[in-house]
Amino acid sequence: MNVRSLRFSHYRNLCQGEYRPCPGVNLLYGNNAQGKTNLLEAIWLFTGGKSFRGARDGELVAFEQPSAQLEMDFTAAGRDQSAEIIIKNSKRTAALNGVDKGAASRLVGNFCAVVFSPEHLSLVKDGPMGRRQFIDAALCQQTPAYASLLGRYQHTLTQRNALLKDIPRHSELLDTLDIWEDKLARYGAGIALRRMKYIADLSPFAAGFYQGIAEGKETLEVHYQSSFWEQEQPTSQEQLQTALQHSLLQNRREDIACGFTTVGPHRDDVALQVDGRSARMYASQGQQRSTVLALKLAEASILMETLGERPVVLLDDVMSELDTARQDYLLNHIQGWQVFITCCEPTPVLRLAEGTAVRIQQGELLADAPPVPPAAGTTCENE
Repeated sequence: MNVRSLRFSHYRNLCQGEYRPCPGVNLLYGNNAQGKTNLLEAIWLFTGGKSFRGARDGELVAFEQPSAQLEMDFTAAGRDQSAEIIIKNSKRTAALNGVDKGAASRLVGNFCAVVFSPEHLSLVKDGPMGRRQFIDAALCQQTPAYASLLGRYQHTLTQRNALLKDIPRHSELLDTLDIWEDKLARYGAGIALRRMKYIADLSPFAAGFYQGIAEGKETLEVHYQSSFWEQEQPTSQEQLQTALQHSLLQNRREDIACGFTTVGPHRDDVALQVDGRSARMYASQGQQRSTVLALKLAEASILMETLGERPVVLLDDVMSELDTARQDYLLNHIQGWQVFITCCEPTPVLRLAEGTAVRIQQGELLADAPPVPPAAGTTCENE
């Protein structure tokens, strides 16, 4: 799977133009606020997902313009394809191979990519919610039906939580908890089983990529931590369902006192350890960034096994806080993938053995321009 060309019109600060990347490593460099991240974001939208920067659709249109348009030619499922996205009136609509798809979210499954941005460092730095969302987003792209399962679980969880708040004032409602707990255990077991299997598959890939990034000097371990299942892996979904149902029953009194459900997949976590120690507590900035990179590249590898082809890899502001050896691994040792990397300093361009480098200045792509060193004191930020 790869991008053959991207055309844009009035998308953020990318006024109008076309980008033709190579099938290998594509380096996008330039000073801050020039449009590098905007270009990656435009490619990402063709996965059917929302902006990885959390932007609303209306914010994607250039200032004082009524609409924005993106067109992409790409290869997927063994054939050349094309897609178009129109952003107007704060909505995104799409067409695939000339056929109107309606909402852009209906592009899901036709073009796949994995993205790293500085915001994803929260996978290591912050609490369990971000790590759960990482697994869920990956599983939704791998198996679109997983999103429906998540929706059913969340709806049932909301109903049980509302009931827990009402029971202290209406004790007659206590008996109705059984109904919601049966559903919650069934949906929750399905989610937990898929997550556990995903982490079991992800872990060796992540360890391998981290070892490559760290030149074999450090190790990364990834483990799923369930709030209701203590063993490494269950033998069946029925086992998980029984365990979750038992935990919900045991925790009823505490849940009623708290007014929310204290056990279930919504309380689970993923343990990340560098050299046997918590990455959140003890890893350096470079190690934390390397950990997230390894997770993202591992996510791409699992997608490749599922799809039968490699997804596109988007790495935004990935070079900062990585030493020269780790940068070299990303530039020259990820073979067979189409990779897009943004950075501020032109130094990595000089170390790029194969691929293309494009300088972006004020929303324009300057492919033939030589590297220009940034001004003194320049730091890299998203634009």
